[in-house]
Amino acid sequence: MSDLRFDGMTAVMSGGSRGIGLAIATELARGGANLVLLAKTDNPDPRLPGTIHTAVEQIEAAGGKAVGVVGDVRNDDDVQRAASTAADTFGGVDICINNASVLNLAGTEDLPLKRFDLIQQVNVRGTFALTQACLPFLKKSESASVLTLSPPLNMSDEWLGKHPGYMLGKYGMTLLARGFAAEFADDGIASNCLWPETTIATAAVKNLLGGEEGTSHARDPQVMADAAALLLSHTPRHRTGETLIDVDVLAEAGITDLAVYGGQEPLDYDIFVDPR
Repeated sequence: MSDLRFDGMTAVMSGGSRGIGLAIATELARGGANLVLLAKTDNPDPRLPGTIHTAVEQIEAAGGKAVGVVGDVRNDDDVQRAASTAADTFGGVDICINNASVLNLAGTEDLPLKRFDLIQQVNVRGTFALTQACLPFLKKSESASVLTLSPPLNMSDEWLGKHPGYMLGKYGMTLLARGFAAEFADDGIASNCLWPETTIATAAVKNLLGGEEGTSHARDPQVMADAAALLLSHTPRHRTGETLIDVDVLAEAGITDLAVYGGQEPLDYDIFVDPR
């Protein structure tokens, strides 16, 4: 998607030091975007590759400009600092990307309330907080967009009952995104959700969903990065309030050969996605 241009545009993202978030940030950078990342990963973790500092280096190597704000999306001052840093450094905010998320697939009986609270604080409250902090600047942008990495509202009993704590956190993000679309339609702020059709080969999938075998049947994060870039290049205004799957966004752009994104057959469908 290197032909898509985001020159002069600034995106603020929660998380983004690795995985899907970093892939999206890097793809936007290839198009000339400025990035401000709000992430906790100041120091290396032996279980997870990358820090906010290595992410900034990768983004700038791709052609964009980046600032890393070390902080927690649960901390109001940190969130406000990220939005203010974007305005002070780059002159505003055009894109708000709600990427930070806690994955915990424990059932109701096995999910400690402390972990339940963490899911809701990062996933739902974090989405609300970052969007709220960016709003004064988004309202001044001619290309304002909010992108939330959350799934379509699949209300089948299987997904409602599999891990209700995590389901609530992710569906809460989607409901907020849909709510933002309705609330700020007159301000020209687009708000959409994007979710992968299959699992994505990230450290989270490797550590929590199936190890090396799990990642071998997952696509590369670039599939989400390309879909996000396409979606953000065509907003605002004419497309808002939608919950989209990555491969559908690519197909609309005429991209149907997905072999470049890897993954051994059979590919594993992602959480909340039914076989299609």
